[in-house]
Amino acid sequence: MTDILKYSKIIRILGIVVLLLLPVYLLIKTYAGKEVIKTAQAEYTGVETCVECHQAEYNDWLQSHHNKAMDDATDSSVLGDFNDVVIEAQGMNHRFFKRDGRFMVNTDGADGTMQDFEVKYVFGNYPLQQYLVEFPGRRLQTLALTWDCDSSRWYHMADYIYTGQQIKNDDWLHWTNQAQNWNSMCADCHSTNLQKGYDHKTDTYNTTWSEINVSCEACHGPASKHLEWASLPEYAQEDIDNYGLVVKTSGIDHTEYVNNCVRCHSRRASLQDFDHHSKNIYDHVVPNLPEDPTWYIDGQILDEDYVYASFMQSKMHMKEVQCNDCHNVHSGKLLFGNQGKQYNKLCAQCHVPDIYDTPEHHFHKSEGMKGESLISESGIKMEVGSGALCINCHMHGRHYMGVDYRRDHSFRIPRPDLTMKYGVPNACNQCHTDKSAQWSENNIKKWFGESRRYHFAEAFSEARNEDTSAISHLNIIAADELYPMSIRALAIQHLGTYFQDSLKPQVNNYIHHLDPTIRLAALRAITVQSEEDIKMMLPMLNDETKAVRTEAARILLAAGESNIPDSYKKSYQKALDEYEQVLIYNADFPTGKFNLGNFYYNLGKTELAVEWYLKTLKQDQELHFVKLNLAHAYNRQGENDKAVKLFDDYLKNEPDDANAIYSYGLLLSEIKKYNESLQMLEKSYKLDESRPRVAHNIAMMYDFMGDKEKAEVYLKKEINLMKDYNSNAGLLQFYLNNGMQQKALAFARGMLNSYPEASQDLNQVIQQLEGR
Repeated sequence: MTDILKYSKIIRILGIVVLLLLPVYLLIKTYAGKEVIKTAQAEYTGVETCVECHQAEYNDWLQSHHNKAMDDATDSSVLGDFNDVVIEAQGMNHRFFKRDGRFMVNTDGADGTMQDFEVKYVFGNYPLQQYLVEFPGRRLQTLALTWDCDSSRWYHMADYIYTGQQIKNDDWLHWTNQAQNWNSMCADCHSTNLQKGYDHKTDTYNTTWSEINVSCEACHGPASKHLEWASLPEYAQEDIDNYGLVVKTSGIDHTEYVNNCVRCHSRRASLQDFDHHSKNIYDHVVPNLPEDPTWYIDGQILDEDYVYASFMQSKMHMKEVQCNDCHNVHSGKLLFGNQGKQYNKLCAQCHVPDIYDTPEHHFHKSEGMKGESLISESGIKMEVGSGALCINCHMHGRHYMGVDYRRDHSFRIPRPDLTMKYGVPNACNQCHTDKSAQWSENNIKKWFGESRRYHFAEAFSEARNEDTSAISHLNIIAADELYPMSIRALAIQHLGTYFQDSLKPQVNNYIHHLDPTIRLAALRAITVQSEEDIKMMLPMLNDETKAVRTEAARILLAAGESNIPDSYKKSYQKALDEYEQVLIYNADFPTGKFNLGNFYYNLGKTELAVEWYLKTLKQDQELHFVKLNLAHAYNRQGENDKAVKLFDDYLKNEPDDANAIYSYGLLLSEIKKYNESLQMLEKSYKLDESRPRVAHNIAMMYDFMGDKEKAEVYLKKEINLMKDYNSNAGLLQFYLNNGMQQKALAFARGMLNSYPEASQDLNQVIQQLEGR
C-alpha cells in the first residue's frame, strides 16, 4: 500500500511537471519558429549551402543547361576552337586564337575596323555557345561569331538570322550595339540574383550577380531563412510556412507552378529587377501575348517565344499539366529520355497508348518498317517511324539562332485547312514538303472526318479585315473560360483596336477581372474618349499589380493631369512615379529612351523630352518615327526651323505616311507657309481619304486663300465622312460667313429635316435669312 501511495504521488508530481512544461514547450515552439520570420529579408547563400541536404537534386542540376548558362572563359568551359581558326562571314575574315592563355577573336569592332577582342565569359553550352566581350561602361557584348556544338564549327549569327543582309557597325543589330548587349538582353535569365544596375544619366552599367549561372536560388529564391529553418529543432519547424523558402514549388496550382518559370521562359517586358518576394509575375514582368510578329495568327511559334506563351494556350495547360510532368526540373531533361518511343512514354502518362500510339491514330509507319526518309522544312532528316512519334505531329518546331531546334509547346492538332486560309504552318506539310496543304487536308478528312473545331484565328482574321462578323466571335472568346487567358486577352485587344464601340459595354467587367492578364489587356484596349472612360480607369491606379498600375498611369498621363480628381491625385502621383522608374529601368533600350521622352513631353518637361528623343536617335538612327515626336517638341519650344528639317528627313524615309504629312501641313501653316501647307494637306488626303479632319483643314485653307468653291467641296467631303450635325453646321457657317444666303437658306431647311432636335437654332437662322 505504501508503495502504491508513493507511486501515485510520483504520477501526480510528473503530471504537474508535464503541465508546467507544456506551456514552456509551446512557448519555445512558437517563438523559435517565429524567430525565422522576424529576421531580415532572406538573403542569397549560394549553391554550396544546398548540397548537404539535396545531393540528388544537386547532381541533376550539374547536368543541366541552367548550371552551364554562363561561366568564366576557361579551358574547361570554352567549347569553341581557338586554335588559330579563320572563317569568312559577312564579307570579312574572322580569326579565333589564344594569347597568353586568353581566348581572343579578331573581328569587326564598333568603328567597323578589324580588331582583337578578349573573350571574358562563355554564354550557354548546347546546341550552341556564345562569347561575351567587355566594353567601356561595364557593358558585355555578345559576339555574333558562334560555336555550333553539333557540327563543331564556327558560324556568324547574322548570316542565319538576317539572311542576305550585311550588318554593319552602325546598325543597331551589330554585335557591338544595344541589340546584342548582355546586360539588358540576356543577363537576367543566365545568372542568379541579377541586378542590372543601369545608370540612365551616364548610360553605364554596374551589373552584379550572386552566382554566375542559374543555380538553386534562381528558382527557389534566397535561401537564408530556409537554412535557419533547417537548423531548428523538428518541433520548431512545423509552423514555418514553406520551410522558410521564399518561392513555393509544391502545394500550388498548375498556373502558379508554371508562373515560377515565366520570367525567363517567355517573351516579355521587364518592369524591374526580379524580386522573388513579389508573388505576382505582373509585378516584375509582362509576358507578351501570342500575336504577330512573334507568333502566327493561330498562335504557332514564328519568332523565338521561349515556351511560355505557347504552353499557356495549350490544352495541356488547360488540363492542369505543368512543366515537371514532362521534365526533370533540376536537370531540365525529359523524364524518359529523348530517343524514339521514349518521347511517346511522356504522352502515355495521360493518353492511353492502345488508342493513341497506334496506326489507327497516327496513320504512319512504325520504326523498322520499309520506306524512305524525309527532309523536313527545318532541314531535319525524318527517318521511317518518325511520324509515329507524338511530338512530330503535335509539337513541330523551328530553328532559332541558326542551329537551335525548339519545339512548339502549344501541343496543337495539325490544321491544313488553316494553312490554306491564313498561310500558317501545319505539321503535315512541315514534314511532307513536296505535298500541298490540300493533300494534307484531304488525308485528314479521310482519317478523321469533315468537321473542324472553330479556331480563334478565324475571329482574329475577321477583325484584321474589319469584318463586323468578328464582333460576336471576339466577344464569345473574351468571355469564355474554356479559352486560354492569353487568347481571351487578345480578343479584348482586337475589339479595342477594330471595334471600340462594341468593346465599351462590357469593358468594365474586364478591367476588374481577377486575372491581371485580362485587366491589362482591357486597359490597353480602351481609347479614352470621355470623362466616363477616365473615371473607369482611375481605380486601376490602386491595382494590386505594378503592371496594371503603371499602365493606368501611362494612359491617364496622356489624357492630362487636369482630368484627375483630387481624390485620386495621390494614387495617380504614386503610380506615375512607379511608371517613371519602369521607364528609367528600360532606358538602356532605344525604345526605352523614346518612351521616357514621351513621358517628359506629356508632363510638359519639353527640354527633357528633347534630350531623350536625341539620345534615342543617337542609339538607333533607323527609328525614324522618333523624329516626329522630336519635331513636335521643337515646335512647342518655338524652334520650328528644326521641326521642319525633322519632318523633311522623316518623309524621305516614310514618304507615304499620311498622318505625318498632315502634321507637317499644319506646322507649315503655323509658320505662314500657306502654299506649301496646302500642298501637304492635299497630299495627305489623297493618301487616305477617310479622315474628315484633314478635309476640314483643307477647306479652311482654301477659304482663307479665297478659293470658296474648293472650300465648299472639301466641307462637303467632311460631311460625307462624318454624317453628323457638327459637320453640317460647319458648312452652314461657311455659307453664312461668305454671304451665300440662298445656299445657306436651302441648306438650313435641309438640316431642319435631318436634325429636328436642333430645330430652335435652325429656325432662328432660317428666320433671319428670310428677313423675318
